[in-house]
Amino acid sequence: MKEKLEVGILGATGMVGAEYVRMLANHPWFSIKYVVGKKSAGKKFKEAKAGEWVTSYEPPKEISEMMVEEANAEKQNADMFFSCLPTDAARELEPLYAKYFPTYSDASAYRMEPDVPLLIPEINHEQWVLVKEQKKRGWKGFLTTGPNCTSIGLNVTLKPLHEEFKIKKIVVATMQAVSGAGFPGVASMSILDNVIPYIKDEEEKVFVETNKILGKVVDNRVEFANIDVAAMCHRVPTIDGHMESVFIETEKKITPEDAAGVLRNFRGLPQELKLPTAPDQPIIVREEPDRPQTRLDRYAGSVPGMSVVVGRIRKGFDDHSLRYTLLSHNTIRGAAGNTILTAEMFHKEGWMYDYR
Repeated sequence: MKEKLEVGILGATGMVGAEYVRMLANHPWFSIKYVVGKKSAGKKFKEAKAGEWVTSYEPPKEISEMMVEEANAEKQNADMFFSCLPTDAARELEPLYAKYFPTYSDASAYRMEPDVPLLIPEINHEQWVLVKEQKKRGWKGFLTTGPNCTSIGLNVTLKPLHEEFKIKKIVVATMQAVSGAGFPGVASMSILDNVIPYIKDEEEKVFVETNKILGKVVDNRVEFANIDVAAMCHRVPTIDGHMESVFIETEKKITPEDAAGVLRNFRGLPQELKLPTAPDQPIIVREEPDRPQTRLDRYAGSVPGMSVVVGRIRKGFDDHSLRYTLLSHNTIRGAAGNTILTAEMFHKEGWMYDYR
């Protein structure tokens, strides 16, 4: 029995790839075997990442000295692979790895495939069973995906409210950090002293992903929810942390006090299993009138960056509507952390070994 499972990171030299490295460098269950890239292949990881760390983090020497390899699913061998590839590269490479290995992706290429689960572990873990349908593809492994970084923070808060009060409509305005655009992000002359009210395809993703995430599994397929979702997405000059102002309409009566209690008390399967990357509280509710704030709250929680912080919970138009503000760390909870948590859940529950 291995002391730790060996993992590879596809797209390791990008901004989200760096977050995978940071979170996996001292992981109790997983160890990094491969860092995979394209333009940086043949360089040491520390050389490939030179100048691209936007935090003070420095990886351990054994990772810094690793050679970046080109993608080669037939020659590379690990217990699992994580993918944070750009969309086009993910579309090409992820099936090649899923053919042989459990592959956990936060890329967008296969999120809407009917046999690919779109997972937030606390929210819709039951969708894992979709991977069994992938045997029809002739794969020995499987592919899971995580949602868009904006959708993750939003749906962590929507799920408990939907279960309790039955959401009918959602209107959300997002203020998204530049790291969501990858390195080097948005040109400084475009984003400094500015807000850009457009992020390509983002608003459409929030609509369709939310209805898949909140859907139900019927006969090994997801029956999408039927919720009206209107999203308005903005790029703002913060480095990390997506802020979202949310308005919901519900079938059942809802009060700010009841909603705050439901959010504060919410726990999911990762908390029950006490997974290494699971925060004790997936949702932290703040009572102050001016919180959450990006700089103060993006690393909140027992696992920094993995909790979604909610504040300004207040009445909407009537007793069937509600307004609130949320903040989530887009490269941790919204990307690498969510996917690592998914892999931990599959491993702990034995699902990683049932797919065959």
